[in-house]
Amino acid sequence: METVFSVNAVSKIYPMGSVSVHALHDVTLELEAGEFVVLLGASGSGKSTLLNLMGGLDTPTSGTINYRDHRLDAVPDRDLTRFRREHVGFVFQFYNLIPGLTARENVALVTEIADQPLDPDVALDMVSIGTLADHFPSQMSGGEQQRVAIARAIAKRPDVLLCDEPTGALDFQTGRVVLEVLERVNREFGTLTIVVTHNAVIADMANRVVRMSSGTIVEDRRNARRSRARDLSW
Repeated sequence: METVFSVNAVSKIYPMGSVSVHALHDVTLELEAGEFVVLLGASGSGKSTLLNLMGGLDTPTSGTINYRDHRLDAVPDRDLTRFRREHVGFVFQFYNLIPGLTARENVALVTEIADQPLDPDVALDMVSIGTLADHFPSQMSGGEQQRVAIARAIAKRPDVLLCDEPTGALDFQTGRVVLEVLERVNREFGTLTIVVTHNAVIADMANRVVRMSSGTIVEDRRNARRSRARDLSW
């Protein structure tokens, strides 16, 4: 398998006045193309910080991060912007849709700057929400808005899909639908999919689980058998 991310001895320290917060301590990790990875841990364990570093939203205090053969830890902001635009799709806990735009128009914001995008309607159909293409966010439920956010993320055909607590604001049944969508994207597009969560049940659908605590990786395992998202319950 092709290595997509190489994280080597990465630490991240945030200065908070006279105090320094050590969010990551000497983290080393390699992730491969096509994997479905769950970053599991309690709040404050460092999993979102690690996700942000791999997504080019932040840079480490020390250590190196490579995306394939490109360094992410020592490049200008414009290069990180280009990396995010060309290679990464983001899905967050809160959907970040523009209220005054329809579902189709929210997705089109991404397709207009991508090299080989999906048609917005195709992306919406991928997440089984094409019938709401002309609806505004205020006319949709939380789960429907999250599926629009996923459609927006996948519309540029990203190599990597980074999801930070994508079910955190949703009830169980709606969250399971969103996980089914992520599962389908990973399977049909072969997109490296990384899901940050504190919900240990979600780890059952991953082929790889990386558990974090206090800014370090304490477990890195592969599931012998993956559960389907539709079979999860919590």
